[in-house]
Amino acid sequence: MPIGIMVTVWVLLKKVKTSYVWLAIGWTVIAVVFDYFFLVKVFKPADGYYKLDVYVYYALTFILPVAVGVFKKNENK
Repeated sequence: MPIGIMVTVWVLLKKVKTSYVWLAIGWTVIAVVFDYFFLVKVFKPADGYYKLDVYVYYALTFILPVAVGVFKKNENK
């Protein structure tokens, strides 16, 4: 996860030029919907899929773009 966070922050800082809030919403919706249909519905895990690590992943999917957007906005002032 730390490597994934670093790569994501790098991409957000260097490559993304769009609204970070809409990007965060889009990424999070895609993550939740695809996880549900491609993991929960297909594999039907006996012990359930939604555990703390999945919630952390969803939170980071939303928080990272918003945090980078705030950072870049403050940097431009």
